[in-house]
Amino acid sequence: MAIGEFASATRLPRQGDVGLSTPLYWMYEMGYAALNPSRAMADASRMFLKNPINPVSHTTIGKSMAAACELFERTTRRYGKPDWGITHTSAGGQNVPIHVNTVWERPFCRLLHFERAFEYPPRRPQPRLLIVAPVSGHHATLLRGTVEAMLPTHDVYVTDWIDAKLVPMSEGRFNLSDYVDYLISIFHRMGGNCHVMAVCQPAVPVMMAIARMEAEEDPFVPRSMVLMGGPIDTREAPTAVNALAKDRGIDWFRRNVITTVPWPHPGALREVYPGFLQLNGFMSMNLDRHLQAHWDLFRHLVKGDGDSAEKHRDFYDEYLAVMDLTADFYLETVENVFITHALPKGEIMHHSQVVKPEAIHRVALMTVEGEKDDISGIGQTKAAHKLCPRIPEDMRAHWEQPGVGHYGVFNGSRFRSEIAPRISDFILSQEFRRDGRARPMPDRPAPEAAGEEEPDVFALNKKVTALYPRIAPT
Repeated sequence: MAIGEFASATRLPRQGDVGLSTPLYWMYEMGYAALNPSRAMADASRMFLKNPINPVSHTTIGKSMAAACELFERTTRRYGKPDWGITHTSAGGQNVPIHVNTVWERPFCRLLHFERAFEYPPRRPQPRLLIVAPVSGHHATLLRGTVEAMLPTHDVYVTDWIDAKLVPMSEGRFNLSDYVDYLISIFHRMGGNCHVMAVCQPAVPVMMAIARMEAEEDPFVPRSMVLMGGPIDTREAPTAVNALAKDRGIDWFRRNVITTVPWPHPGALREVYPGFLQLNGFMSMNLDRHLQAHWDLFRHLVKGDGDSAEKHRDFYDEYLAVMDLTADFYLETVENVFITHALPKGEIMHHSQVVKPEAIHRVALMTVEGEKDDISGIGQTKAAHKLCPRIPEDMRAHWEQPGVGHYGVFNGSRFRSEIAPRISDFILSQEFRRDGRARPMPDRPAPEAAGEEEPDVFALNKKVTALYPRIAPT
């Protein structure tokens, strides 16, 4: 049976149905609300038991009870979107303050600029880098380490996707073609004078957007694209994630993971793949490790090991903060990327147009994979090179990082020490091509204020206006 048949009558079960017929999102919200009094009591008890003027706080039983209360409160709370927490970076021998500004905005996405307030302009070139965060359950802040690693040498922009349950139905739908529209609009906003880094899932829509622009000789394509751990062709070294999608089929996902946002969320009545279901999937993949981590937190709290406990809190504050995805986008992505393999077959559609990756010829391409990646297997991202035969050899690069899994492709010590420097070198090489064949690019600065009127770049190319009518400036 279907999950979350809210706003319609519950249908009768059919033979072969697997899921629930009840409004699952409502049940989740009611369960969360029902635990509020217990959660408040546990938090109050924790503060009472940890108060140093309370003699019990110095005993083992008191510390154990306080730790148990904290564990209960943390495992039953709802985690909001974390802050970026990036206030400074070291660049050009300076300690540079960071100001995070919104420079472009649509109902489902904001473009953030991590503006560096240099006291003295750096001598080293600082290429503009657009980091496209995945729409896969976690917030863009999961890429905090990626942003921090690139800030010393790049002018960084990041797509900050909006939780679908916070977007009213009046703002319309959001599917894979709309995602591509958003990217094209951002590329136009940046005037083409940028490089784009797609982390995991957005590798597919980034390639789609650039292919559509290249097919129309759009002057605002980025100078290069870096695809990291992305599922370009999931037929290569299929993982457990790929196998699950293939075995279940799209109808199973439609019946069992799609539900409807309840009131009082702003996006009430919108069909979504909810964050709490995604989190359940994340946790179940390594349930024993998560249980052990929480047991370790309990022991650290009892022993008074504050540093270890704080590391646990920092990690899970980020990991447990999830967002809803629109049903349209999620189902189209599962079907096109993991089931039908539409992109490598040349069958994927952007609205009514077939996307042709072979049209890409002005945008340099770098792919990055992790040796132990169990989400996007070895070869799935590298397959992008086969799909873009017109890109010159001196505008290509591929790196397979030994000893890292999926997360290590874009975060962690090996990313900072081995992957990020290679990406920076590749981007810089495309900024200043040694053979002098670098194509001329518009070099207007990106607007730094969200309220600034977007220039009518579409007036420069009537074919572009006809191709992208849904993203024309208003």
